[in-house]
Amino acid sequence: MKKVIYKTENLSKSFSSGGAMQHVLKNIDLELYQGDFTVIMGASGAGKSTLLYALSGMDTPTLGAITFGGQVISNLNQDGLSIFRREHCGFVFQQIYLIDSMSVLDNVLCAGLLASKDKKALLRRARELFQAVGISEETQRKFPTQISGGEAQRVGIVRALINSPEILFADEPTGALNSKTGLDVLDTLTKFNEQGQSVVMVTHDMRSARRGSRILYLKDGAILGECNLGRYVRGDEKRHKKLSAFLVEMGW
Repeated sequence: MKKVIYKTENLSKSFSSGGAMQHVLKNIDLELYQGDFTVIMGASGAGKSTLLYALSGMDTPTLGAITFGGQVISNLNQDGLSIFRREHCGFVFQQIYLIDSMSVLDNVLCAGLLASKDKKALLRRARELFQAVGISEETQRKFPTQISGGEAQRVGIVRALINSPEILFADEPTGALNSKTGLDVLDTLTKFNEQGQSVVMVTHDMRSARRGSRILYLKDGAILGECNLGRYVRGDEKRHKKLSAFLVEMGW
């Protein structure tokens, strides 16, 4: 039986715009499981990124509760949320936000030192992760402006994993990449998921969504439906057809 790592109850998010209330998330009850590759899909404005940011503690809900490992994180203050993110979460964004004045390696080590003072252990882990994503030692010494977009996103994945997070959040990680480099990034995320890393990814791209073991479809701030695909297998046409039929049913 799969272990529940996240649970939301009546999760809602609203804000005032022009004197009217906008309800971005509406009463979401959800469980996320350890080792899953969960994909969140939906039309623009459906609440995908808002849900991801609420789960990760980067945004606070208006109503409802978010529980991680038995701890209600939606009750934490900003300092508590910062500690939670640092200790349990990794983040990969569409825009990679590397620091241009620091080398690739130092960008990663800087993130690691926020949670650990053991620089030797961090350096060993960084080297292992860089090797796993195909980033050479020569590239590690370069600055972000000297590497390609695909390399930069793989560096972003290493940075996200440096502190061994229990869950990796990815918000449109291939959105700014061309087809080839986007595929490399998807292969990297899939590889770490196959090793046991829990992943939650927001995407509007069907090619990216096929990597998920579980697809959640949001519409107007609520979960309209879900599709369980199981582990990714390259070239599985039945998987492609199942996802396509589900998305048509959802009105995608």
